[in-house]
Amino acid sequence: MENKIKAVIFDMDGVLIDAKDWHYDALNKALSHFGLCINRHEHLTTYDGLSTGQKLKMLSKVYSLPSALHCFLNEMKQQYTMDITHQLCKPVFQHQYALSRLKSEGLKLAVASNSIRNTVAVMMEKAALIDYLDFYLSNQDVEKAKPDPEIYNTAIERLGLSPNECVIVEDNENGLKAARASGAHVLKVDTVHDVNYDNIINFIKEIENGN
Repeated sequence: MENKIKAVIFDMDGVLIDAKDWHYDALNKALSHFGLCINRHEHLTTYDGLSTGQKLKMLSKVYSLPSALHCFLNEMKQQYTMDITHQLCKPVFQHQYALSRLKSEGLKLAVASNSIRNTVAVMMEKAALIDYLDFYLSNQDVEKAKPDPEIYNTAIERLGLSPNECVIVEDNENGLKAARASGAHVLKVDTVHDVNYDNIINFIKEIENGN
């Protein structure tokens, strides 16, 4: 019997890269120049998984942050994120093993992230995962970022598959909303440590066995 699942699409932050705190710290460092700060509870309940642009729009509504500062703050935040990435982003064996095995078993692999293109490229390079991917998508490749499903719809279309042939690995509520709305099978993980070959392949077997 032919396999039903033909591709795995990964979110990046909190799934393949343990970068949630990096984005949180980088944005707060940028905001601190203007006397602002997102506390941990706000981050986890409201802002987690959103793009920096989306976060800044929300901050403008809550704190009257002038929209004219968005571009400057975004650039500062991206620079701080890069500084942290170059310091901390390293290969993780269980992720390399998982992706290399899935690829060798004939599955197509992609990343669909709410981060900007350069961040995705640098993180995937430094984590030594980029060679396993068929492609990656960033928030610059779509008009609407997550929680809108556009990035996952685009990835599935580019793979030339139907949603039912794809598994999406996601961790945060905004990403999960986007993944579920795409119609694909969704594997929810709590941390990057849950992203391993056994968890992914067992999830695929459950789908293919009709469970």
